[in-house]
Amino acid sequence: MWNVILDTLLDIARLLPFLFLTYLVMEYLEHRTAGKLQAAVQKGGRLGPFLGGVLGIVPQCGFSAAAANLYAGRVITLGTLVAVYLSTSDEMLPILLSEADAVGIGTILKILLLKAVIGIAAGFVVDLFIRPKKQGHEHIHDICEHENCHCSEGGSIWKSAIVHTIQIGLFILIITFILNTALFVFGEDVLGKLFLNRPILGELLAALVGLIPNCAASVVLTRLYLEGAMSFAACMSGLLTGAGVGSLILFRVNRDKKENIRILLLLYGIGVAAGLLLEVMV
Repeated sequence: MWNVILDTLLDIARLLPFLFLTYLVMEYLEHRTAGKLQAAVQKGGRLGPFLGGVLGIVPQCGFSAAAANLYAGRVITLGTLVAVYLSTSDEMLPILLSEADAVGIGTILKILLLKAVIGIAAGFVVDLFIRPKKQGHEHIHDICEHENCHCSEGGSIWKSAIVHTIQIGLFILIITFILNTALFVFGEDVLGKLFLNRPILGELLAALVGLIPNCAASVVLTRLYLEGAMSFAACMSGLLTGAGVGSLILFRVNRDKKENIRILLLLYGIGVAAGLLLEVMV
């Protein structure tokens, strides 16, 4: 058991410097580009889903939350909102970059490209077939209230990067310890036999986990994939539905709660369908 604890601590110690550097870059991008990206999506018009899908993969805090606010004011279309939600990376990208030697840059780029392409395609289809009702909304507030977001203008990017690193580092520490303990107790092949690694059931459950409006969801999904406990297709299902705090903000600012539920169900359906398709193709 001491070896399990030691291995877990060594793993997290090795990751922390890379996590910190990644979050530092993300915070810099947030301060420099957040307003420009939101403005670009607002002016996107019919190209909104394309811009939302492309800009959604840019590593920054709060973009999905901003999209929820813009949709609540009907500044962007439902398809654009869906494209942003599907393409946003939340905590996935920092974790993958911190494990770049093991994962490979090619795999990271493939995941980002798939999320963008699926988001863009789904966004255009949604706009083609679904026309939400107009809804009055006096103000569009820039909300950034989630526990893991410290990207207010004027704040220190160093402090924000440190806070992000500590929070996500703790999540990774807990999950890695659980996985290492499972290996110690049950043997090396236990992860490959978990139900999350099974076709169809894996996609259904992973997409459900992705809907949890918290950074923990993407942390869990990414770590399970890296440890071999989840197939690539199932992981993609969860990462597609994982919009971070975007869904939470949507329920806060969009008055039509039934519509919000339908949007989540739509995301879930797209995530599962995409995962099942990848299960066949990959």
